[in-house]
Amino acid sequence: MARIFVGVIAIVGWFALVLQFVIVLTSPSNQLLSVPERIIRYFSFFTILTNLIVAFTTAATAFFPGSRVGSLLSKPTSQAAVGTYISIVGLVYSLFLRAVWDPQGWQAVADHLLHDAVPLAYVVYWIAFAPKAGIGWGDALKWLGYPLAYVAYSLARGALVDWYPYWFVDVTQLGYSTALTNAGLVLIAFLIVGFAFVTFAKLMPRAPIDPPSTAAE
Repeated sequence: MARIFVGVIAIVGWFALVLQFVIVLTSPSNQLLSVPERIIRYFSFFTILTNLIVAFTTAATAFFPGSRVGSLLSKPTSQAAVGTYISIVGLVYSLFLRAVWDPQGWQAVADHLLHDAVPLAYVVYWIAFAPKAGIGWGDALKWLGYPLAYVAYSLARGALVDWYPYWFVDVTQLGYSTALTNAGLVLIAFLIVGFAFVTFAKLMPRAPIDPPSTAAE
């Protein structure tokens, strides 16, 4: 049951990512941008990068659990980190972006899958099935490495090309003081959510998902 559930998340996640990629390449609103720039911007969104992480993690867990990558991504700390990241994707979208963004058609499908369906499904999977033993408080601090690197990249590239993926870190519109303050608040949110995952893991430790042969018995 666990492997089926996580496998469905992987399939849905990859479908949403491919759909969004096609939209970015073909949307009339992007026609003034070169194809390389469209691709770079696609991979410059935290939502896309994090959904890619979820897609790789769930695919490895569901379909290649015995591989080296599958073993690495199936570790309790790895899956809790992914849960933290994708939870922030859903929370930030609902709190700061949903009200200023009204997608239509296939864009709405991709939007809801990437920001609503995949985050919710992964958190449900993590709570119900993911291994939780051995996750410590220090792990929540380690998990900040990814969002810190992302903020640094967004600000550095934005300074070069005058484009920022999210309005609340748009230095052009807000200035560095406000943009950095907003980024700092988001990082604090990462830490809070990370500690929430650690707390839950300590309250409800679970054993790793059994390999297919054992699960079938």
